[in-house]
Amino acid sequence: MYLKQFLIIGALTCASAVAAGAFGAHGLKAVLSQASLNTYGTAVEYQFLHGFALIVSACLANVINQKPNIWFCLSASLFCAGLILFCGSLYVLAFGGPSWFGPITPLGGLSFILAWCVFACAIFKSP
Repeated sequence: MYLKQFLIIGALTCASAVAAGAFGAHGLKAVLSQASLNTYGTAVEYQFLHGFALIVSACLANVINQKPNIWFCLSASLFCAGLILFCGSLYVLAFGGPSWFGPITPLGGLSFILAWCVFACAIFKSP
C-alpha cells in the first residue's frame, strides 16, 4: 500500500491550498472577476478539506488494524481523484480555461462522495 505517499500528497495538498488561498486573496482580486474568484475560492476550500481527509484516511489505514486497510487506501485514492478532477477543473475554469472542463467537475464531486462513503465503510468494517 502507498500510505506514506498518501500522507505526503495530503500534506503537500494542504500546503498548496494555503498558498493558493493567500495568492487568491492578495494577488487575484484585480485579475479575476468576482464569479471567477468565487470558483477559485471553492477550489481552495475543497482542496484543503480533502487534503486533510486524505491524511486522515492514510493515518487510519494503519492505526485501526495495525496493518494496511484496503478500504482506507481506496478512500485515499478516491480523495486523490476528487482533488484532481474537482479542484483541478475549478482552477482551470477560474482562469478562463475551456468550458469542456465544466463537466469534469461533477466527476470530481462524485469521487469525493464515493471517498466519504468508502471511508464510512472502512470504519464500519474495522474492529
